[in-house]
Amino acid sequence: MIIATTDYVSGKNIEVIGLAEGATVQTKNFGRDFMAGLKNLVGGEIKGYTEMMNEARGIARQRMIAQAQSMGADAVVGFRYVSSEIAQGAAEVVAYGTAVKFV
Repeated sequence: MIIATTDYVSGKNIEVIGLAEGATVQTKNFGRDFMAGLKNLVGGEIKGYTEMMNEARGIARQRMIAQAQSMGADAVVGFRYVSSEIAQGAAEVVAYGTAVKFV
């Protein structure tokens, strides 16, 4: 499955199938929360949160790919991520793009 942030795939003619998306909601655990509190005092990267968000993006992307494949897509163009805090300590990540078929 080709995933592109552009609205096309170089050298390919495409037919739009529709929106493909995948989402997940991740929460912090106590250990990450405790370490984040300490980092707030001294500054620096909160590696536990970075790992959590990397994992969430991977899950959302894989769910989007699965949906695109179920639609018969060869690629997803215009790929984007969006994230937001939906509750204290919980972040939603959505991966989305346009599922296309090569013609």
